[in-house]
Amino acid sequence: MTTEMNPTVAAPAPQKNGKRKRALLILATAVVVVGIGWLLYHVFVGRWHEDTDDAYVQGNIVSITPQTVGTVTSIGADDGMKVRAGQVLVQLDPNDAQVAYAQAVANLAGTVRQVRGLYSAVGAGQADIQAQQVAVQKARADVARREGLVATGAVSAEELSHAREALAAAQAALAASGEQLSRNRALVDATTVRDQPQVQAAAAQLRNAFLNVQRTRIVAPVSGYVARRSVQLGQRVQPGIALMTIVPLEQLWVEANFKETQLERMRIGQPVELKSDLYGGDVTFHGRVTSLGLGTGSAFSLLPAQNASGNWIKIVQRVPVRVDLDANELAKHPLRLGLSMSTDVSLRDQNGPVLASAPPEKPLLTTQAYDQQLKDADALIDRVVRENLPRGGR
Repeated sequence: MTTEMNPTVAAPAPQKNGKRKRALLILATAVVVVGIGWLLYHVFVGRWHEDTDDAYVQGNIVSITPQTVGTVTSIGADDGMKVRAGQVLVQLDPNDAQVAYAQAVANLAGTVRQVRGLYSAVGAGQADIQAQQVAVQKARADVARREGLVATGAVSAEELSHAREALAAAQAALAASGEQLSRNRALVDATTVRDQPQVQAAAAQLRNAFLNVQRTRIVAPVSGYVARRSVQLGQRVQPGIALMTIVPLEQLWVEANFKETQLERMRIGQPVELKSDLYGGDVTFHGRVTSLGLGTGSAFSLLPAQNASGNWIKIVQRVPVRVDLDANELAKHPLRLGLSMSTDVSLRDQNGPVLASAPPEKPLLTTQAYDQQLKDADALIDRVVRENLPRGGR
């Protein structure tokens, strides 16, 4: 029996338990480190932020509509073009409006001259009353004189009767003149030609005709960019029909739809960081929360959901949150309506309210594009009245 080892038999494999334990230890350590890191991140960073990708750019869409009936004769801007407030966008055929305008000018001029006649009639009426008073005094004296002579037979009773009739006629004429003077005075008392009611009515007609001429020139109420032009040359348009829209790109905001579970610590005024898919991660927008929605999207839908059914399933709802963007960043990197945005709200500032605490002190949006029209109409009325007054007249 030999005790030598067979050289062809392989040596037993070394134990791997040590390496396996070391690998598991490293893995466990990594898990613990990651868990501690996540916990620290959540405590100091994560719990102070809420984010969502369900956010989209919104803005004001200004519809351009006519205020009068007319046929389109020219179009001043097309899709994508920049326009300024007061710029003519669409011109309607002004012929009918100009005819009515000319009639209104002539009517005001004629009314001013007629009212001047009323003032003159008052002066003539006063002179007529003075003449009638003299006639009455003469007739009364004639009657008194004849009454004394009838007893002596120097004057017949018939002549006295004629004298009395003449006195009655003079008194009636005086009364009629007084009534006529009162009527004329009622039309002009405590007024001048400019503010006499008939002149004011004619001025209002001229103002309306002037505005109708101006409204054949459809102007932009705000500055912005034209979108969705639908008006065509030669089209017969009616008031209220949308011809095109203008989008002021400097008045954009973001509507971020957060889950209802994310709104607990969200407040008005909290800072927000946003990124747009248009610019990618290279551009970061900054803004602030300006309002928290007063209802979910389904609450304001045309057909609100009816959950009173046996197969109801709870779904986490989303509430729109408005975020106003920094104007300088928006001017440097323009956005478009409907673009997707990634939104991250910082929750550290808890001093802001959940709801607005006071109403706005002034209008949020205004336009002065139509102010000059009425000023020009008033200047025209003043000129027409002045041209139809005598020099130095009222």
